[in-house]
Amino acid sequence: SSKLRNMEVQSADGIALLEDCVGFSLTKTISKVEEKLKKGVLPDCQDDDIFPRVGNEMGAEAQIRFLKAKLRVTQEDLANLLFECRKKDDENQNLQTRLKDTEKENTRLQRTISLQQSQTEKYKILSQEANKKTEELQKEVAALEKVMQ
Repeated sequence: SSKLRNMEVQSADGIALLEDCVGFSLTKTISKVEEKLKKGVLPDCQDDDIFPRVGNEMGAEAQIRFLKAKLRVTQEDLANLLFECRKKDDENQNLQTRLKDTEKENTRLQRTISLQQSQTEKYKILSQEANKKTEELQKEVAALEKVMQ
């Protein structure tokens, strides 16, 4: 019995602890399952057992090894999912930063466009006034040429 406990502790050393997983509470999960069982609500997958059908014929040590292996695989899957989740969070953060930068650039460009449009309008008015003056001066020149002849 003590050898079995020591083997369990030694083999469990390399396994990621559930406490390391952010937002996961084994206690809450167990209490939810217990509440469902007390209410008589059975899990949806009654055929989905932890042990394969052959597992019922396994000895206690084999079942423990099987459960430890299954736990290791589940924890590796969880670690992979957490890694992917963190990677996606980082990607989202980068995209949010890029979006903010793009919005700032867009605002700056809108201001530039607005300024250039107002300058364009101003120069159009100045051009129209210059054209009017040019026409008036051309008329004056034509009138003076007639007078000089």
